[in-house]
Amino acid sequence: MFERFTKSARDVVREAWEHAERAGAPSVETEHILLALLDREASRGSFALAALGLTERGDAVREALVEARRRAGLSQAEADALAGLGIDVSEIVARVEEVHGVGAMSGEMKGKGWWSGRRSFGRGGKEVLEKALRIALAHHDRHIGDEHILLALAARPGVPAEVLADHGVTYESLTRVLYGGGQGEAKAG
Repeated sequence: MFERFTKSARDVVREAWEHAERAGAPSVETEHILLALLDREASRGSFALAALGLTERGDAVREALVEARRRAGLSQAEADALAGLGIDVSEIVARVEEVHGVGAMSGEMKGKGWWSGRRSFGRGGKEVLEKALRIALAHHDRHIGDEHILLALAARPGVPAEVLADHGVTYESLTRVLYGGGQGEAKAG
């Protein structure tokens, strides 16, 4: 599959791995992929994010990802659902962090022992890359670009899709920007 990746898509995979390594995460997950996409410049994916106004809100997206990581990866929708059952996720996070330190529920391994070997992609990360292939095929594209990875993130339920949607970036809006949707919208690329 990776032979079909454009240079930009391969760079996203490499940069996602680097984000996971810097965070001390045991594997590369969907939020690392989104962070790598936010770092991109001069690619179809970065064009789409800029066209939807996300470029200037990148810091807010990063903060939302940090907050989700502090909640052990729970999306805001999941935290709200638990609140409806009387479970205050922010109170749980505060108590755990009071005892074990800030970020204790994040799953990061900084300072928590020796890590050997190369980080692999976690289940969510693998699913995004597989979905990117299916999206590229559905659009009759010959290669998998960073735009397909971005579309796959937006289409897959979870924290990255929720954070993107909270900032006005959905699978539908990305598809309109990337592939045109009539009404004179420019096609990226």
